[in-house]
Amino acid sequence: MIVKELMLMILSILLFSCAESKIETGPSDKILALLEQSKALKQRGDRVEQSMLRKKDSIDLLIDGPSSDQDNTVNGDFVDITSLSNDFVLDMRYATSNNFLKEKVYPCAKCYVRKNVANALLQANKDLMKEGYRIKLFDCYRPHSIQKKMWKIFPNPGYVADPKGGSVHNRGAAVDLSIVRLDGGAIDMGTDFDHFGKEAHHSYSMLSKTVLGHRKLLKEIMQKNGFTTIRTEWWHYNYKSGKSYKISDFTWKCN
Repeated sequence: MIVKELMLMILSILLFSCAESKIETGPSDKILALLEQSKALKQRGDRVEQSMLRKKDSIDLLIDGPSSDQDNTVNGDFVDITSLSNDFVLDMRYATSNNFLKEKVYPCAKCYVRKNVANALLQANKDLMKEGYRIKLFDCYRPHSIQKKMWKIFPNPGYVADPKGGSVHNRGAAVDLSIVRLDGGAIDMGTDFDHFGKEAHHSYSMLSKTVLGHRKLLKEIMQKNGFTTIRTEWWHYNYKSGKSYKISDFTWKCN
């Protein structure tokens, strides 16, 4: 709008000058100054517009995920945990309908995490195996597009992280897990995975000594290997630097 007003002003001055004098030796200093000011304002406006477009692109990528021409292949910093060890048990609930959403949202059962997270999980599993247990995984890296799908099904921040901010799962640095016996036998942890009640809280003590002992063992080993807890879910662990990773949206191939 400012540029248009200046151009109209310049045009008025030129017309006025022509009406006043039939002899024109060239544009006056005032007109030249206005022209320069108009040019500077236009350049400034172009820069602001480009900056706003770049910010919009960044926001769109975060909210809507990558566009169709972006590479959705596996990021080099991610690794399939089962390619490193066969000692984990996979029970990837979101690749089935056996979850609180009551709907399958993963195409198939895979557990990808960042390389540093994978190394920490390997060491934690080795420590647990010395105690006669091993890790069972419920959820690992979660593509941002899946996060949006889960939010659409159940838009409650008490159960699902808002995809606008993403979750540590979307960064490949969070895992949901439990422990089983070395032979795969089930262990009582007090509640099932994704039980959203006070019984799943770390501070809840109205459980048997056996259950409390299992939770304590898992928590101590995970914390020893660089993971942190959240208050309300005994199964959820974030890697210590997890929030520093970028949100990702690659999807794995199914066999």
